Amino acid sequence: MLAPLARPGYVLRYDMVFVPRQPLRWDLFASGDALPRAVPQDAVVSLLNLAVPGWLLQRIALVAIIWFAVVGAGRLVPARRELTRLVAAIGYAWTPFMAERLLLGQWGLLLAYAAMPWLVRAAIGLREGRRGALPRVIVAAAAAAITPTGGLLALTTVSVLLLGRGGPGRRAFGAAFGAVAALNLPWLVAAAVTTAGGRSDPEGVAAFAARGENWGGPLVALAGTGGIWNSLTAPASRDAPLVPAVTVGLLILATLGYPVLRDRWPAGAAARLGVLAVGSFAVASLAALPGGAAALRWLVAEVPGAGLLRDGQKLLVPYDLCLVLCAALGGERMAVRLKHPGDRLALVGLVLLPVAVLPDLAYGVAGRLQPVRYPQEWGVVARAVAQEPGPTLSLPMSMYRSYRWNHGTVVIDPLARYLPVEVITDDTLIVGGRSVAGESGRVAQIRGTLAEGRSLAGSDLRWVVVQHRSGGTVPPQVLEGLQVVHNGPELTLYRNPTAPPTETERHGGWPLILGLCFALALLLLAILSLLRRPTAW
Repeated sequence: MLAPLARPGYVLRYDMVFVPRQPLRWDLFASGDALPRAVPQDAVVSLLNLAVPGWLLQRIALVAIIWFAVVGAGRLVPARRELTRLVAAIGYAWTPFMAERLLLGQWGLLLAYAAMPWLVRAAIGLREGRRGALPRVIVAAAAAAITPTGGLLALTTVSVLLLGRGGPGRRAFGAAFGAVAALNLPWLVAAAVTTAGGRSDPEGVAAFAARGENWGGPLVALAGTGGIWNSLTAPASRDAPLVPAVTVGLLILATLGYPVLRDRWPAGAAARLGVLAVGSFAVASLAALPGGAAALRWLVAEVPGAGLLRDGQKLLVPYDLCLVLCAALGGERMAVRLKHPGDRLALVGLVLLPVAVLPDLAYGVAGRLQPVRYPQEWGVVARAVAQEPGPTLSLPMSMYRSYRWNHGTVVIDPLARYLPVEVITDDTLIVGGRSVAGESGRVAQIRGTLAEGRSLAGSDLRWVVVQHRSGGTVPPQVLEGLQVVHNGPELTLYRNPTAPPTETERHGGWPLILGLCFALALLLLAILSLLRRPTAW
């Protein structure tokens, strides 16, 4: 699956950007005027980059996602045959959800996906009073909480699996809920101190709605763990006409397997996972249901934080896990009715089924995960701005770029993580001809300046970087009064001689640091507690 990463370089796709050394900057801990979509992910990467180079960190993260997804699902399924465990392990890692989110570059969300089996196992153990279960819940939830979406999934999972028992069970729920809520502090604090307001553009509801991938439509695509809004990040095999039939077959197997899961797990555990699965599927499909899009538009426009629901397909994680577990047990239930070696052959067929239906997930999603090297002049520009730090604007205004040296692959502007200074990029997203507005008032002000053709020399920007061959053109009058410091084939760096002194203090910065430190301290205590125990994870 990750074979192309054996070559040197960085895989740059959509939201996945790794750089040689991502700097420790206030705006990477949390932007002051934007919603905390990459909190604490960017801060964690910056901290790890102090010890691990970016190219290696990317490979560690991606390999860990696959490994933990495979091993976690294989250990969670209550199977009586090893082949059944293999069905669940391969089935959970080799899914359309994995392929589509990998192509979209959302590795932080996939960490939550990989952590989900471990979190469910630990929560069930805590519900049963097993020793060491609470630290396991904390470690698994910490991996999930690297993004706000993953953190909310972890908090919801713990709540549904543990809520509703008195005595020791109530205390276990309180401890687990409090710990997982504390792990969400980094992005919660960032959301509290931002000036963005918390509301999002309702145009994003239609832009991010689940999409039909074949004749089955969006609901069938979601039932098969696919249906991502971006058609460019869907494997070509999802268009095959037999895919809906395979999805129906999996649902039948899952229906047969659910009673097995219910009987082999502790009382009530399977039902609670089923509630999570049904709930996540319902939220993911809301925009595709009659009246659902209108309800979502109202929520996104009026309720702070409801923008997380616009891309509902990313919330399918509990459904994916429940589907795979039940389908694997359904296959085992059917296999016991067959004579040897037919029973083993049936399970081997189920092991190979995900690969047969989704063959283009192999070799880096059919070679689409290709490592590249940054041009040398990126380092030249980074060293230049480091001599005189200050706010830097990336032009032309575009959230995403497409570079020839990156094989034309779309990627979120890497300058924001490459340069050691605050980089201002566009926050307006163009999806299928729709314009989804961002939240930053500062970016809106800059867009107004550019639209009026006024020079940036009178702004508080210290630097302006113009990226050639990517994102359009820049009107020459907006660059009047700026000094050219570097002029290369890919980048031109301008210095603003009239920029005011840079402020060194960041409003709301220390609460963000304290929230992150508290979450890291909680994770460290949980790991130390597990290391003192001889029991297996």
